[in-house]
Amino acid sequence: MKIHVVNSGDTLWRIAQDYQTTISQIILANEVDDPNVLVVGQSLVIPENNREYVVQQGDSLWAIASRYGVSLQDLASRNNITDPSLIFVGQMLQIPYFSYTIQPGETLWEIARKYGVTVSRISEINNISNPSLVYPGNVIRIPASAKPVIEVNAYITRMNEQGRQSILKHGPLFTYLAPFSYKVSEEGELLELQDTIVLQGAKRTNTSPLLTITNEADGSFNSDRAAAILRNSAVQDTLLTNVLAKMRNKGYTGLNIDFEYVYPEDRENYNNFLRKAASRMHSQGYTLSTALAPKQRGDQEGLLYEAHDYKAHGQITDFVIIMTYEWGWSGGRPWAIAPISEVRKVLDYAVTAIPREKILMGVPLYGRDWRIPWVQGTYARTVTPKGAVELAAQQRVNIKYNETYQSPFFRYTDETGQEHEVWYEDARSVQAKYDTVKKYGLRGVSFWVLGPSFPQNWPVLQNNFRVRKL
Repeated sequence: MKIHVVNSGDTLWRIAQDYQTTISQIILANEVDDPNVLVVGQSLVIPENNREYVVQQGDSLWAIASRYGVSLQDLASRNNITDPSLIFVGQMLQIPYFSYTIQPGETLWEIARKYGVTVSRISEINNISNPSLVYPGNVIRIPASAKPVIEVNAYITRMNEQGRQSILKHGPLFTYLAPFSYKVSEEGELLELQDTIVLQGAKRTNTSPLLTITNEADGSFNSDRAAAILRNSAVQDTLLTNVLAKMRNKGYTGLNIDFEYVYPEDRENYNNFLRKAASRMHSQGYTLSTALAPKQRGDQEGLLYEAHDYKAHGQITDFVIIMTYEWGWSGGRPWAIAPISEVRKVLDYAVTAIPREKILMGVPLYGRDWRIPWVQGTYARTVTPKGAVELAAQQRVNIKYNETYQSPFFRYTDETGQEHEVWYEDARSVQAKYDTVKKYGLRGVSFWVLGPSFPQNWPVLQNNFRVRKL
């Protein structure tokens, strides 16, 4: 897969010719609604011919396997597909290997280097006993290059058929699914979440669901709600008993705790609650994870940060999700949602306190549209990455890219004369985030939130990693 940034005068036909692919593959991978409309500065993902294939209407996994001369089992395994009947139009598949004709004078070592694989792997897949004895004209299979293996979590708030369809389509790329959320009462009761339909989607895609609890009350995170739990051992016992019963009943595999805006004086109470939760969860074979505010130093001030003890969470839990997004929040000034320069400052601190192999880095799947000049007390409108590009096309403005933040943005003036500034995510910005995961050696990523249309994210994720299934 390649990333192409649209230049003035580009057409899909020309781009397809340059990359030796088809217009339909580009349209499907990017969910292009009007192939005649491109925006200067827009990024496009380009599937690589013979290495990747985007599912089209009428395709079956068996037909795709036959077309590329691979086994159905190998194609399904490479793409974490547990049910071969479950493929979707627009879904990109990695081809596990392709045929190659050895040219005169070529060695297996040169071929392996050319395609980023090892001689031993080529020998293994082709049953070659002596790698030095290969002959021109022989047709061999070249395996797809090895990729780093990570874990991926996706939070989801849509507890309906639309949410289930999102999981069925993208579930092969998830290790965990976290329905958001079970709110807890001051007495340790769980407020029911209608999660049955999305859990069905998780089961069909072999995705491990995490029961997420929050201290939300009346539509926002509530410090007093957290205090009522963290300061009362009996309430904690009741809560954990209720959590375990719910997990057993609904098939959850782990507990994710997202307590935010916890009073600073409850920092050690929170740590002790986590110790108790870890003991209860681990004794029953469940995992424990937490969501953490994006701190850049241990003594960072603020209600969002002070009670989140990175070192303690790193020691107690199985893994943590660091919420590295919302710099550009709806009630603040226009800014990138997750500027990579700020994300890396968080990670620079995080890896000193938490083992790298326990960190999932948060990745946003949305953007925002602000009115400018920005006025205190006004709020931005949330947009999808696909919707942002469509908006730029409608307004006939070019898309720019901030190299420091590694994020696309643009400005426009609406029909009332009001100016706007839009920041969102695209293929380039998530590539920068996945490069960061590799650079820091992290466990993986966590998406907030599944649902907004961001078709480019999934092929870029596949191009960088293989996703671990448990």
